[in-house]
Amino acid sequence: MNHKLEIRDVTKTFETEEGELMALDRFNVGVKPSEFLCIIGPSGCGKSTLLRLIAGLDEPSSGTIILDGKELKGPSPDRGMVFQEYSLFPWRTVLKNVTFGLELRKMGKQERYRIAKECIELVGLKGFENMYPYELSGGMKQRVAIARAIAPEPSILLMDEPFGSVDAQTRNALQEELLEIWQRTKKTILFVTHSVDEAVYLADRVAVMTARPGNLIKCAGIDIPRPRKRTSVEANEFREKLLMWLSLERSKVQD
Repeated sequence: MNHKLEIRDVTKTFETEEGELMALDRFNVGVKPSEFLCIIGPSGCGKSTLLRLIAGLDEPSSGTIILDGKELKGPSPDRGMVFQEYSLFPWRTVLKNVTFGLELRKMGKQERYRIAKECIELVGLKGFENMYPYELSGGMKQRVAIARAIAPEPSILLMDEPFGSVDAQTRNALQEELLEIWQRTKKTILFVTHSVDEAVYLADRVAVMTARPGNLIKCAGIDIPRPRKRTSVEANEFREKLLMWLSLERSKVQD
């Protein structure tokens, strides 16, 4: 079962040598169950900070993050995280990387291997269970990272520019595979990206953020049927709209 996520008036500040830095300023957004929400915005606007707060890796300075009616405090298996860097354990095989979160839950070996193998098959890596990260391509490593994130069956998958380190062809393939996984598992996905094209191809809605301190400009729904054509008239029109909002925000920063 997936759950509704609500970010309410979340502010996050950091102490730096130059003084206090505000990353997010009273940020608000709601995410529906099973929704695919992409988050875009200028560099340094707090997109990754927002994901870390939802994951429980950091705490808000003020405001609350609510999942299924309960305020979030700290990390939990109900939220899986995939980073841009693959962050795999180099001394563990593919199978052992994917079972890591299940081991933390003290799950029996037979059961965690069964779940891990299902997740490995889901991301298209059946037959690679006993290989080590150094033997894999960048795209394969990120598939392992996705399998590891979904193995504990989180209700929400948090993805911080997960395809930013791979070539364009691999990126397109990973996007298509992620959509298949999302449609099969019905996970709620929050996906941070710098790529407007990627957001238009993947998302149900796109949250557009201001420059730092991050706030919400628009949260726009994409009413384009799936599977989408990347170069369709509708996709191009929506892309232009997003680029216009981002351009206006960049011009404010330069002024």
